[in-house]
Amino acid sequence: MQNSPLRELYSQSQFPVFQNRMYSNASDARCCPRGDIRLVEDQQTGLIYNAAFRPDVMDYDEHYQNEQANSSHFREHLEKVTTIVERLIGLEDLVEIGCGKGFFMDMLTARGADIVGFDPTYTGNDPRVRREYFGSGTGVRGRGLVLRHVLEHIPDPVDFIFQIKEANGGQGKIYIEVPCFEWICERRAWFDIFYEHVNYFRIDDFDRIFGEVIESGHIFGGQYIYVIAELSSARKPRFDSERSVKFPSDFSNALNNIRSEIKEAAIVWGGASKGVIFSLMCERAGLPVDSVIDINPAKQGRFLAATGLEVKSPGEVLPSLADNTPIYVMNSNYLEEIKELSGNRLNYISLDRHWSQHGCG
Repeated sequence: MQNSPLRELYSQSQFPVFQNRMYSNASDARCCPRGDIRLVEDQQTGLIYNAAFRPDVMDYDEHYQNEQANSSHFREHLEKVTTIVERLIGLEDLVEIGCGKGFFMDMLTARGADIVGFDPTYTGNDPRVRREYFGSGTGVRGRGLVLRHVLEHIPDPVDFIFQIKEANGGQGKIYIEVPCFEWICERRAWFDIFYEHVNYFRIDDFDRIFGEVIESGHIFGGQYIYVIAELSSARKPRFDSERSVKFPSDFSNALNNIRSEIKEAAIVWGGASKGVIFSLMCERAGLPVDSVIDINPAKQGRFLAATGLEVKSPGEVLPSLADNTPIYVMNSNYLEEIKELSGNRLNYISLDRHWSQHGCG
């Protein structure tokens, strides 16, 4: 990929390498490893990726924390995904690649699935999960494979799909779920560009990667896309000028105008990826975030990469906030849940709605 003609789309410098790695103290968090962003469209494959990405600095371990299942809204999303998998792949002989903490595996098991998982960051004691990467040496094959929010982290995603195909005997159906780059463009969601995500996908990309797509679509409020395809139909994608990404020329306007958009130190609800990047860019604009709230107990009392902000529980922050205090909601999917948790008495600013409407003039 690196020798292909590249069309540059967007760049940033010194982003945290892991926006989902939590730290035990502010000093270590501020000194976290960093890398640059040079987002490009490859003019041979048509794929979008960070040309400045360095895989040698990526080392996923037990400190990596991206579990979202504490949210009832996210659990509803996962229920929809289990229904898709059951309907189009079935529940027999499943393999989840990058199963995280095993929550989605458990949901499939509750429906009667026969499933094993692979993830080197797994910290539990479920014998079905192997703390390693899936490959031909594992001796495991499945009728169906699940790849949720893994492919955006892989330096060469097409080669990775071919490795999975080979390891699985060239057969089987695969469910892939990744963030939607078209949603990022439409919302001017600069807070959704991460170093960790080397790749950015559109449904169109999977139509070119697979010759036989069974079903594809948008889920989770349009923020994610999914595809179910026959592994045997995997192929090298080719660039099509008519399908070239339409990257908005005003994508960075909101980021450049951040000082005029935020009138006081912000309170952030969401200590995951969006919150990490939003907090970092606020700090760079001279408007450091005041507090970060998250309902995930594994994040509370720990510190965000780059800014060193401590993540607090709702109970630690909400009682001190006056009615109508502005609070930046990092993901509008959770807005109603957040309103309920906070008594619907604050001024809620949904980041992905606010910036697309007001920050790009």
